[in-house]
Amino acid sequence: MPLERTNLVDHALGTAVGPAAAVAAAAEFTPAPVPVRVPDHVGADLPTLLTAHGCWYPSVDPTGESVAFICDRSGVPQLWCGPARGSAAHLLDGDPDPVTEVSWSPDGRWIAYTSAPGGGEHTRVLVVRPDGTGRQVLAGAERGSSAHLGCWIRDGTALAITVSQPSVSGREHTGAGHLPAEADGALETGTRAPGAAWSERDGPATLLGSATAHRGTEAIPPAPTTPPHVRAVGPVPDPGPVRGGGLAAYLVDPDGANAPVLLYREEGAASLRVCDTSPDGRFALVRRGPRGRREALVLDTSSGRTTCSLPVADGDPWIGRFSADARTVWLRSDIEREFAALLRVRLDENGAGRGVSVAVAREESALDLLSVPDHGRWALLAWNVHGATELESTALPAAGAAVGPRPRPDLPHEVVTRIAPVQRGGLFAALAGSRRRPGIWELDQGLVPSRTGWTARDEHAVPPGRPPVRPVPLRCRARDGLKLGGWYYRAPGHDPGRPSPCVIHLHGGPEEQERPVFSPLYHELLGRGMDVFAPDVRGSSGWGRSFVDADLGAGRYGAIDDVADCAAHVVALGYADPVRLGVMGRSYGGYLTMASLVWHPDLFRAGVAVCGMSDFATFFAGTEPWIAQSATAKYGHPDHDWELLRALSPMSRIDQLRAPVLTIHGEHDTNVPPTESEQFVRAARGRGVPARQLMLRDEGHEFLRADNRRLYRRAAADWLERYLGSPQPPDRRER
Repeated sequence: MPLERTNLVDHALGTAVGPAAAVAAAAEFTPAPVPVRVPDHVGADLPTLLTAHGCWYPSVDPTGESVAFICDRSGVPQLWCGPARGSAAHLLDGDPDPVTEVSWSPDGRWIAYTSAPGGGEHTRVLVVRPDGTGRQVLAGAERGSSAHLGCWIRDGTALAITVSQPSVSGREHTGAGHLPAEADGALETGTRAPGAAWSERDGPATLLGSATAHRGTEAIPPAPTTPPHVRAVGPVPDPGPVRGGGLAAYLVDPDGANAPVLLYREEGAASLRVCDTSPDGRFALVRRGPRGRREALVLDTSSGRTTCSLPVADGDPWIGRFSADARTVWLRSDIEREFAALLRVRLDENGAGRGVSVAVAREESALDLLSVPDHGRWALLAWNVHGATELESTALPAAGAAVGPRPRPDLPHEVVTRIAPVQRGGLFAALAGSRRRPGIWELDQGLVPSRTGWTARDEHAVPPGRPPVRPVPLRCRARDGLKLGGWYYRAPGHDPGRPSPCVIHLHGGPEEQERPVFSPLYHELLGRGMDVFAPDVRGSSGWGRSFVDADLGAGRYGAIDDVADCAAHVVALGYADPVRLGVMGRSYGGYLTMASLVWHPDLFRAGVAVCGMSDFATFFAGTEPWIAQSATAKYGHPDHDWELLRALSPMSRIDQLRAPVLTIHGEHDTNVPPTESEQFVRAARGRGVPARQLMLRDEGHEFLRADNRRLYRRAAADWLERYLGSPQPPDRRER
């Protein structure tokens, strides 16, 4: 039976906390979000559109006839909408702010999305009608705050949104404080005046339950020797808070008929997302916790009490859904398992857990994506098979009955990044491959794929005359016997029997995974005659939970050695020239690049570190509070583990640096502040090592604008080509 328009909100109002006390308690934490109307872009002139573009993150309207998605055909990821079977897509938000997530309301009246003003890390949640009118910011308009998209309630009349407490550090991440070009050797620098202040906003809120995070008694016991929030492999850092900040989850009515409802809040929180609400509105499914210790909570929305909690896997935040009768939660979890599987969690009438069983699992493959339509009759499962994806549809009968597999489609490209089911059957899937840009494909009820009309064609992936390269998988062993994996890209035209200059490229996370998807950066390097080996060192996902946890604490020394062992492996195979090796990485990969250059100073001829941490002390002091809180689970606590963190910081061994290094950073990066690159470059130049910094304007931790991405690729390739292009080392003095 469908919900009445205010059922969930009315149900949530049934709490003993009075309105005045509720507003006061909520205000102490963070103001409730209040919608702010912004200009529509209907009829606005379209920007120049790129032929080579990507489309991703589809969300389908209730009829299955239209799809909202993210597309960068104007040079920046923006919100678009197009027919399921047609090519006339149109732009819904013409602002130059990158869009990161999209969600169409179940009633079809609104499209919600997340954008990053100025390209930075502080995001906001907006809604717009499918015709492009009614655009408004629902949350995240305050300077220094962030908002993140949660689920719609089942009737589409309210949207769950996570809001962060505004930063109180006093730092404005607008490029201020950059070193002058003469001091840091910047290829390009720039500052940007702070944007106009967001509107001052405040408003009433309804508070649910206590003013603290609720951790109720659980009917499902944890593993016998391991608390439910602690991984069993490797040392676990102290989980205590790092510094201020917090997260709160609200239900917000985009029509403004009801005041925001506070579902859950937590001071010092690392992450928080409302993934689903039960059809009757009694329960909410929330994912919370730091990296490596995520957990799913079932909340009673009338009291705010946690009725059940279970560990869940990292990776995609959309971890599960309630069944139609709210007596089952379908959950993507790796509890007591190496690889995430689909679990069936049985609930009683009060939401307490009464048993857990594995519904679908695979050996040596993790469940990457889980999507369950509202009707709950079947689920779509995306399995990670050594980096590639296998997609399947699975029948979900009532609790107690067997789970039945359905046909598995043959996909035209290697990796699925998002699944959007259609209620009547079928789905839209965002696909990425090693030889094409991201696109969206429709799979009918027989799971036969067809490319949507607004997705770029395969032949538009790279410039004419430069065919894309398909990588080959490689496995090798680290010096301590741990088996590593990765993908090797061979530059076109290279003699198979002759070693080539090679760049070891390191992904971020460290929990990310190297997957066979199209990389313009790799093809830029390949076009310059350099091979690329992109490995998964310890700490990466896709190879089991023990592998992810193998770099905790002092295990990070092993990850640094893995980089050297991967380089040695491709040299031993005869692929790479031992005197023309380079190393490059982004985010954690940027840290690992700097660490590899100072721990193995004679191995690499040059390095490029992108948005990397050079000193854990300054990183923890400068990053966002919730990022710092989450990072303690992976790196260590900045107070309790300061000796280890200092020893693992590249700045502590800067005297060992020999190879020229280029750093690249986004000026608005509040995840890893630009000062992390600046201090490494300054120290390198002070010791006579060639070092330069490229600061990208209007970018944060991710580089999302086409012109900046192009500048980034070319600057990195120029630097590496300069030092790896000849068998003889170039003069290392700056000219």
